[in-house]
Amino acid sequence: MSPETAGLIVDFIFQSTPPGEKIDIGFFGGEPLLEVELIKTIVEMITGHRLYESQRVLFSVITNGTLFSDEIAAFLKQHNITLGISCDGPQRIQDFSRVFADGSGSSGIVEANIRKALHFFPFMPVNAVYRPKTLSFLPEVIDYFAGLGVRNIYLNPDISARWTKEDVAMLPELYGSIGRKYIEFYRAGVPCHISLIDSKIVVILRGGYQPMEKCRMGKGEFAFAPSGNIYPCERLIGSDDDGEHCLGTITQGASMLRSCCHDAEHAANEVCCSCGLHDYCMHWCGCTNFFSTGDYNTPGPFLCGSEKAAIKTAYNIIEQLGREGFTFSDHLAGTPLMSILGEIGVLSAP
Repeated sequence: MSPETAGLIVDFIFQSTPPGEKIDIGFFGGEPLLEVELIKTIVEMITGHRLYESQRVLFSVITNGTLFSDEIAAFLKQHNITLGISCDGPQRIQDFSRVFADGSGSSGIVEANIRKALHFFPFMPVNAVYRPKTLSFLPEVIDYFAGLGVRNIYLNPDISARWTKEDVAMLPELYGSIGRKYIEFYRAGVPCHISLIDSKIVVILRGGYQPMEKCRMGKGEFAFAPSGNIYPCERLIGSDDDGEHCLGTITQGASMLRSCCHDAEHAANEVCCSCGLHDYCMHWCGCTNFFSTGDYNTPGPFLCGSEKAAIKTAYNIIEQLGREGFTFSDHLAGTPLMSILGEIGVLSAP
């Protein structure tokens, strides 16, 4: 991305965000840490913008974990930029799909960098992408991350994969196993935030997803390609070929963008509308829906099965830990990470 394009995007961000609304700016790739100097330039553009307010803007970088240094850590900490690392799990799982150009595995260097990064960012999120051939290893992935000292674990399916009925049938037991580990962590006094579970606990206690928590792609959420093309979600940029997802280009300005037809507020089919889990389900995730059914507003069977299994697991955890006196007060307040942050000393850090 050229600095000129970045400058136009920064102006777009500030001009298009409603007053008082948080601005969450994420650097994705490819591998964004290949362009650290460009990231520094863009951060300077943002923090020097006439409309910049420090309490309003949040920064994040998602890296594949192959590049990390003390210098990078210092820059991220200086600007309060959240670091997230993508790692699919232990060696045979990580190296299944994440290899270097010469075919060699990345697991060794990524594990070393996770350990190093945790010294700078104790509650750093680590994201594992699971696929049909690695789905059955999810409980092992949790154990691996916990063993490294990772306390903020995200599990996300490869939304472009061809999931089968057999895969869906495995989910209740797999998620149940993860739920049992979650309970064990709490009982042992070393709780872990596991997105699959904690997000559902929050939603259940709140009585459903709030409007601002749902997919806002193409309305309150935009993704910018290096070319300056604008997309409703970073997962839909692909090869940036100006295809069906492209809303326009940054040089056109906000008023010239094509409107995105996704509507997260309304289910696209009667099955979702009549489902008792409707309010707790992510049937509104536009990019996931598209890769499954070809339509932003129509969910596919894997998402449906995954949501049902996750909601059931979360209900069971609320019930079991509730009987043991756990109040879920932080979850109820919408801040499930706070108890763990305090427990590992982050809240009291300078």
